[in-house]
Amino acid sequence: MESRAKLFGHAIHPILIVFPLGLLATGVVFDIVYLIMDDPMFALVSFWMITAGLIGGVLAAPFGWWDWAHIPNATRARAIGLVHGLTNTLVLVAFFVSWWMRYSFPARPDISASIFSFIGAALALVGGWLGGELVERLGVGVDDGANLDAPSSLSASSTQPTRINIHKV
Repeated sequence: MESRAKLFGHAIHPILIVFPLGLLATGVVFDIVYLIMDDPMFALVSFWMITAGLIGGVLAAPFGWWDWAHIPNATRARAIGLVHGLTNTLVLVAFFVSWWMRYSFPARPDISASIFSFIGAALALVGGWLGGELVERLGVGVDDGANLDAPSSLSASSTQPTRINIHKV
């Protein structure tokens, strides 16, 4: 099943998700360092990583929901896509709660703000695995003409599937 939202021949959602995942994960790393070192600079960096990650997640989500809306009903991919989307929505909610708890004084957050970031990271692992299941196992978002020798997604012939007969008798 080919993605519906594309930019230069590639699905937009997987292009955008790397930024919020990386930023939110980096926020968690800085939370851990803050808890170990008790240096407010690490908490402040975590706050800004989470801020940027939330913005990126909000930008990436609509493209994922658009692709999901075009997966045929009553398929395993549609069910997994729904759980993937809901899980990643919970990721954003958990990180938003963490961000909100830090907002007034980001250099010295309460431990509960870090706990919410850890919960968000755990959920992101689940959501990411489900996204991998959709793409790698079920082929959601993969071009219908994809194969090992497919032409560039920018070429005019990319709309024509390349078929190679690998069975020799």
